[in-house]
Amino acid sequence: MKNLLFTLALLVSFSSFGQTAEEYYNSGNDKADAKDDYGAIADYTKAIELVPNFADAYFNRGNSKSNLKDDYGAIADYTKVIELVPNYYKAYYNRGNKKLNLKDVYGAIADYTKAIELEPNYADAYYNRGNSKRKLKDYYGAIADYTKAIELNPNYSIAYYNRGISKDDLKDDYGAIADYTKAIELNPNYTNAYINRSILKEKLGDLTGACADAKLAANLGHSESANWVASNCN
Repeated sequence: MKNLLFTLALLVSFSSFGQTAEEYYNSGNDKADAKDDYGAIADYTKAIELVPNFADAYFNRGNSKSNLKDDYGAIADYTKVIELVPNYYKAYYNRGNKKLNLKDVYGAIADYTKAIELEPNYADAYYNRGNSKRKLKDYYGAIADYTKAIELNPNYSIAYYNRGISKDDLKDDYGAIADYTKAIELNPNYTNAYINRSILKEKLGDLTGACADAKLAANLGHSESANWVASNCN
């Protein structure tokens, strides 16, 4: 009888214990939604103290630390998530973002690659891996990743834009113009795409086209384009 009562007491204890941790976790989520990241971190930490293997609490605490620019703290939490749940692909992706912030480009690529292995349709992971490769001047690799991101998300305007930059780096002026044009189709207020397309059109001898793009950039508030138009266009 004593053993039965002890077992029942343990079950009640663990039930309350789990609910309490969940309550802190949910409170942390509410605070995070309200942009109170310090408060959210405190609640997630309490949930983790009660349930040390609470992977989602580590993950969300990492997100709040990330919002507060605590990249090292965020990496520590994402790493713990991965230890607890090795197939948690978003933890690899988020850790890659923080590594990229800290200039650990190779580490970022490794994490994006792992996220892609776990979730092959993860367009953002391809996109950010492309950004990382571009930092290493691996322009062909970057283009391949941007292209994959675009295949998965055809409306990914910034992927077109950055693929255009990589093509520009490889002196593929017409290819770059095509990508800037697509980025503009998807986002008609894409100032930088107008600027870069204007520069390439001028380089290729299309002053009329260059002026048209520079005027559009100027209309969007880019003062340098306005000055260039004043000096070079009718």
